Amino acid sequence: MPQALRPPARCIMVLGTTSGAGKSWLATALCRHYANQGLKVAPFKAQNMSNNARVVPGPGGVMGEIGSAQYFQALAARAVPDVRMNPLLLKPEGDTRSQVVLMGQVSDELTRLPWRGRSEKVWPHIAAALDALRAENDVVVIEGAGSPAEINLHASDIVNMRVARHAGARCLLVTDIDRGGAFAHLYGTWALLPEDERALIAGFVLNKFRGDAALLAPAPEMLREKTGVHIVATIPMQWKHGLPEEDGVFDSRSTTAGEVHTTVAVIAYPRISNLDEFQPLKNVHGVRLLWARSPADVAGADWIILPGSKATAADLAWLRAQGLDRAIAVHAGRGGAVLGVCGGLQMLGEALIDTAGIDGNAPGLGLLPLVTTFAPAKTVRRTQARLGDVRGRWAALAGVEVAGYEIHHGQTAQHPAMAARGDVAREVAPGLAWQNGAGNVLGLYLHGLFEDEAALHALFGAQADAQVPTLDSVFDRLAAGVAEWFVPSALRI
Repeated sequence: MPQALRPPARCIMVLGTTSGAGKSWLATALCRHYANQGLKVAPFKAQNMSNNARVVPGPGGVMGEIGSAQYFQALAARAVPDVRMNPLLLKPEGDTRSQVVLMGQVSDELTRLPWRGRSEKVWPHIAAALDALRAENDVVVIEGAGSPAEINLHASDIVNMRVARHAGARCLLVTDIDRGGAFAHLYGTWALLPEDERALIAGFVLNKFRGDAALLAPAPEMLREKTGVHIVATIPMQWKHGLPEEDGVFDSRSTTAGEVHTTVAVIAYPRISNLDEFQPLKNVHGVRLLWARSPADVAGADWIILPGSKATAADLAWLRAQGLDRAIAVHAGRGGAVLGVCGGLQMLGEALIDTAGIDGNAPGLGLLPLVTTFAPAKTVRRTQARLGDVRGRWAALAGVEVAGYEIHHGQTAQHPAMAARGDVAREVAPGLAWQNGAGNVLGLYLHGLFEDEAALHALFGAQADAQVPTLDSVFDRLAAGVAEWFVPSALRI
């Protein structure tokens, strides 16, 4: 149908009684469910708070940032990700402040505004992005944030019921029954909504259920009598749904089964970013992935990874306070493999220099003779490069062409005084990756190394070939689950 004649897309919205109820992965499953019906589908989340971001096209082809969840939802929908799918991204930099990214680009003006002062300024951009997606698609799957019934935030809401009203969305309210209190959460959320917004709730969803469904009675019927809303799905616990994690680190159930040949310890500092890029390591046979918050956590690890950070200097101070700096130095001194990604690369150097007040000054860990200088300009781009003469513990990556993305403040270069003394980092990709002389410490700005099939195969060979499941198979499995778990009428929109 020509776009001019296309009616606005129908919208289904996934709301939650709490954060962590399962909104993101359910929205992802619905994206593939509707795409499998031959419909043109797009995801949408008005505002996302996450330090996990992906680089996608924006207006005029300028690259910008969106939350990782919407990126993967777009892939599930078989759509090209773009910034309209997550027009507002908040990237926490501390307990009381966040960097504001509007339509893919950092907005210093909005970052400086109080939380409630942003709503009316950003709403026109949010509404326009949603309207544009509706004009181009048959279905838009919308994800809410937190709970729609937070009465302290309702008046300035731009992500839950204001979006639902604007789109006339059919809303599903999902709750985590594994936590307990699920029926109270559902009823309380419904009861706190104004009457016109209650009317948009088309069904309740019980998520993460374990046990005998017959034991739920008589609660579902009692809840229907009080609200007029049916429970339209009871979803069994999905311990390993296969999607990258968005907001939290993986638990112990995500470690590998069988014989372990490589233990990878990822430093889990408070402002860790882009942790979802390590998901593929969980799927490589024989790799044990764990999250390290103390020296004991890295003892015995084969690799130590310093991941990205939204607050590099602050996370480096945290790392030192835990004694992890000494543990990493000992590991590296014994020839153990160390990898720094983005902020982790910056930490591995000699110093962080910040005259512009972007991140903070700090001495680095001193494992690479590099210095990072912060500046207001932010690098946001897709990147493809061929790694050069990589040696030592990371030699398997030599000559491998890798693709990924960069999101960082600051530029990193050789420390000039150290170079004058003959201590020079080996630059194995210009402006992108450096290695120490011994070859066991590697730092790079490229996010997504382990998502690159060539890199993963170079590092793990046949073990990587056996990785399961692929993202596409995960999407299809979740879509099949939707057809099984839901009352069919609940998904007609």
